[in-house]
Amino acid sequence: MSATAQVKRITVPEIAARKGKEPVSILTAYTVSMARLLDQHVDMLLVGDSLGMVLYGLDSTLPVTLDMMIAHGAAVVRGSSRAGVVVDLPWATYQESREQAFRAAARVLAETGCAAVKLEGGEEMAETVDFLVRRGIPVMGHVGLTPQAVNALGGYRARGRSDAEQHKILGDARAIAEAGAFSIVIEGVVEPLARQITESVSAVTIGIGASAACDGQVLVSDDLLGLFGAFTPKFVKRYAELGPLVEEAARAYTADVRSRAFPGPEHVFQPKK
Repeated sequence: MSATAQVKRITVPEIAARKGKEPVSILTAYTVSMARLLDQHVDMLLVGDSLGMVLYGLDSTLPVTLDMMIAHGAAVVRGSSRAGVVVDLPWATYQESREQAFRAAARVLAETGCAAVKLEGGEEMAETVDFLVRRGIPVMGHVGLTPQAVNALGGYRARGRSDAEQHKILGDARAIAEAGAFSIVIEGVVEPLARQITESVSAVTIGIGASAACDGQVLVSDDLLGLFGAFTPKFVKRYAELGPLVEEAARAYTADVRSRAFPGPEHVFQPKK
């Protein structure tokens, strides 16, 4: 048996047991190559519907389809062997009913081999989360700034600045946790609220633009690596600036092609003697 085949993936119960302990590290991945690079260094890989904006150049996540998520989810599972993989349920594939959500989630798990699905929403989705969990589908929730609700929220601004918003988001998180979600992404909320949510729920909280007090953190890998646009959101720390390196490599390659320096003798095949 190969060394790769012997690797045991990090499981949902293992992540759930990290509540209040060693923080959980999560990065997004959408392709085999990125999954291979990240796999040994993070606890989970999130195939987020952010791929619609990062890979496809869409203005929001709303046009992302279930088939797109399944294709990229399967690629990430194939490209990884250690990290647990979570796949987003895209907009309009789970909000209509519990049964619709089950059909979508069952397809994702069966066709990708991932460990769990992620869905957005609070109290209104608690019954659905309970329905899925009771049928053996692990669920990661998502509260606060929920990109699929961008039209209702009026944009991507931080949430929880008013007492009413704080009360609503805290209630949402508690409802999702009580429904059985093993983890909850808290996105774009004021820091004291993220801290309060983390202290108030049994689920592992994963912050993005939230608080260091969360039980873990997630970032979009292309943001972390400096590959996605010149604008850096407030909540992103860039650990590399690979964009300029890619541009320079493309410039040097084109220069070599035009001067006929590439391919060289070492890059072409000669007849056998």
